[in-house]
Amino acid sequence: MKKRIEDLTVIDNSKLAEGFFVIKVSSSEDLTGIKPGQFVQALVKESPSTFLRRPLSVHDINPSENTLLLLVQIAGPGTERLSRLIPGEKLNLIYPLGNSFTLPVQGERVLLAGGGCGMAPLLYLARKISESGVQPHFALGFRNRSRILTHDEFSALGPVYLSTEDGSQGYRGFVTDIPEFSNEHWDRVYCCGPEPMMKAVAALCRKRDIFCEVSLENLMACGLGICLCCVVPTTSGNLCSCTDGPVFNINDLKWQTSG
Repeated sequence: MKKRIEDLTVIDNSKLAEGFFVIKVSSSEDLTGIKPGQFVQALVKESPSTFLRRPLSVHDINPSENTLLLLVQIAGPGTERLSRLIPGEKLNLIYPLGNSFTLPVQGERVLLAGGGCGMAPLLYLARKISESGVQPHFALGFRNRSRILTHDEFSALGPVYLSTEDGSQGYRGFVTDIPEFSNEHWDRVYCCGPEPMMKAVAALCRKRDIFCEVSLENLMACGLGICLCCVVPTTSGNLCSCTDGPVFNINDLKWQTSG
C-alpha cells in the first residue's frame, strides 16, 4: 500500500483507563491495505512544545466503516493534546509506515504477548490471524486491575490469559509468569511491550525454539528512515526501526543474542 499524508476525521475518542484512550478516525481512502504491525505518524496541532509527529501503532481496522483505531497512552504534551481530540476534528497522519508481522499457517498454535499500551498492534494482528483460519491466544500483562485494556475485544477472538503485577486480577507477576505461556506448546509467539518484557519473552522462546517476532517501540521522529534516531543493532548491522521494522525476528536482534 502506497504511503499517504492525509487529514482523517475523528469519529470518536474514548478513555479506556487512566491515561489511556482510543481514537477512531475515518478516511475517504481505502484503509484495508494496511498490514498488522504497521504504524502511523500523527501531527499534533495546538501543542507548541510538540514539534515532531508522534508514532502510533495501528490498533485495529474496521473494513465496513473504513475506520482506523489508535490506542494511545498519555506520555507528554503531544499525546495529552491527542487525548482531547473531539469528533469532527481532523488528525493528519502519514501512513502506513514500517513492515508487518509474518502471519502463521494453518494448524499452528499462536500466542500473542503484550504489556500495557505495547499491546496496541496486537488486536489488528489477531484479527488478521483469525481471518486466516488460525485461532490466536493471548498473554496480556498489566500493572494492576485498573490498567487492563480492551480485554473484551481480545477475548472475542480467542482465549485470554491475564497477569497483573500486584495480583489484583489473573496471575500475579509478569507475562512470562503465566503458566500457559511456559507449559503449553506454541509454534509462534508475537510480542509487543516494554523492552524488558520483550527480552524476557524472547529468552523463553529461544530456550524452547519457538518462532518469535517482536514489535519495537523505539523513538521514531520521522518514520521515514531519515533522522536515524530509531537505529537498532542487528545481525545485519544497524537498521532503522521505522523502515526495516518495527517488527523483527528475535534471532536478528543483537540484544537477544548477547544475553
